[in-house]
Amino acid sequence: MKLPSPKRVAAILMLLLLIALVPLGVAMEWSGKTGPILPEWEMKWEQPDADSLADSFEETAAAPDQEWMKVPANAARPLPPAGVSAAWLRFAIPKVTTNSALLIDKVYGNTIKAYRNNEIIYDSSQMVNFNGSKVLIPLSPKDGNGPLYLWSSGGSKGFGVEGEVRTGNYDQLIALYVKQDLVDMVLGAALIFMAAVLMTCLFFVRVELFSGGLWLVLVIVSFGVLFITYSPFLPLILHNQGRLIETFFDLALFTLLPAFTFYFERIFGPGRGNRLVRFRNFQLGYSIFCSGFLLLNTLLSYRLDHLYRIMTVEVMGILMIIQLAYLLGLAVIYAYRGNKDAVIFSLGFAAFAVVSLGELLLYFTSAERYHLYWWKWGVIAFVISLIVILGRGFARNYEQAVSYSRELEKFNNEVQRSEKMEIISELAASVAHEVRNPLQVTRGFLQILGERSGSKEKEYLDMAMQELDRASVIITDFLTFAKPGLDQEDILEVSGELKHVSGILVPLANLQGGAIQLQLQDGLQVLGSSSKFKQAFINLIKNSVESLQENGLIKVSAWKSGPHIMVSVKDNGEGMKVSELARLGEPYYSNKTKGTGLGLMVTFRIIEAMNGSIQFHSKKGEGTEVIVKLPAYRNK
Repeated sequence: MKLPSPKRVAAILMLLLLIALVPLGVAMEWSGKTGPILPEWEMKWEQPDADSLADSFEETAAAPDQEWMKVPANAARPLPPAGVSAAWLRFAIPKVTTNSALLIDKVYGNTIKAYRNNEIIYDSSQMVNFNGSKVLIPLSPKDGNGPLYLWSSGGSKGFGVEGEVRTGNYDQLIALYVKQDLVDMVLGAALIFMAAVLMTCLFFVRVELFSGGLWLVLVIVSFGVLFITYSPFLPLILHNQGRLIETFFDLALFTLLPAFTFYFERIFGPGRGNRLVRFRNFQLGYSIFCSGFLLLNTLLSYRLDHLYRIMTVEVMGILMIIQLAYLLGLAVIYAYRGNKDAVIFSLGFAAFAVVSLGELLLYFTSAERYHLYWWKWGVIAFVISLIVILGRGFARNYEQAVSYSRELEKFNNEVQRSEKMEIISELAASVAHEVRNPLQVTRGFLQILGERSGSKEKEYLDMAMQELDRASVIITDFLTFAKPGLDQEDILEVSGELKHVSGILVPLANLQGGAIQLQLQDGLQVLGSSSKFKQAFINLIKNSVESLQENGLIKVSAWKSGPHIMVSVKDNGEGMKVSELARLGEPYYSNKTKGTGLGLMVTFRIIEAMNGSIQFHSKKGEGTEVIVKLPAYRNK
């Protein structure tokens, strides 16, 4: 099965995140009318000595107006006096019609009850998530036209209401409710789905990337759960499940903080002096401690709520601020040092950290009245940067795998070529040794016969001896190919060796109507066998000579390039096709009529024995250039 490339996987994840933002755009375009906003309401602290809630309501409803304090819309909640655990609120409701409702922006308290004309019309007992969440109370003409009384009690963040209070059609208000808060649910679900897709992709990558990707999966899942459980829309779905919602929120937070640091460590390392590792271990230990505390508090029926809140809200909040500031500082340092992943991480993390730090500071400086909102958009920017970093890691892994595959293919080709050459070498050595002696004996007898024969027979015998000499040269090439090792290595002056080779071949070049031009630097030295060096370049230059046409020119150049000596043999002869270039060096391949291909094979083996390399560049009709690269001799 062919898997998608890592770049495509990263693009899919980015697309999923962008799709998750579509509901937000749709919600922002919603333009329904939602009814009037109440400019103010009244508040009264409950009498601590009331025998029952019914008695308290009767006393509250009968209380004179002087005992009620007016609270303007969007004002902060008044702080309760000592010993007071509940409050009454009174709202002047405009005339209502069928299918009306009252929407309160932020309600605090564990228990909320609404009365109208001495009848209870709304009861949210044990809804422990009412800590800054919305409440939608249905209204009916049957309830009469009197004021609405709201009783708010308990809660870790106090009790009462804040923000806007508006009346209107129930359907329109529920649409507004969805518009403002359902987006959190959609974003959270999209993040969880994205984490599931990413987790599936991780099973097809290397172990090194899997561990880093796993921490990113935990980070994304934790953010998704936080989005969903923090949304005020969730209590509308899960009635009387406030404790369960808070538990999932806390567990997601306990998972997020160490997973976040683990992922940072996987990208940038353990930090100077392993400080990041020590911080991560402390954070992991504290998360495990808080998880155990959560279990203990649950088993004790939440009797440790006050202490648990200190450990998981106040202490954890301080740790979050320290973590964000510390990791942001490290990311900036790495980015300054030129790490591209750190630059991407810093941009996304800066958006998240700045927004989160600002909101955390507002939260604590407002006596925990501030409702965190903008952090989720910082999260989105940060998750995008994390996905980009992981996508870059996938891409690097993919490119490295492709590179390894190419190198392996090249290595296999070299192995196959070496095996073929080894077989040919053994065959060549055995044949050459067995054939050379009979050839020499035959040549001797032919030479004797030639001295005793007539002119006509002598001509034929001379031709036979020439062919025997050619066969002897081929056998010599076979032996050189079979054993290219340099029997005796000396320090060779490249310029002098090439001048000697050129002097040998100049007459042959002149016969072809061409010339040899030398451009040689002095002081170029290599280590090798003089005879083998000459043999290799005689073969190369001779091939160029045989390719020349009228006004042919062969340029032989030598220069030093770093730790190497470069030798170029360039001609303006007939050149070669790409298909011919690809077969150079193959056994028995030659584009000459009587060629065997052994000369070039011998040249390849000699250059290889000198730890050098050879390259051919040619174009049909324009000539050929051969570049030989040899290691320069270093006088130790």
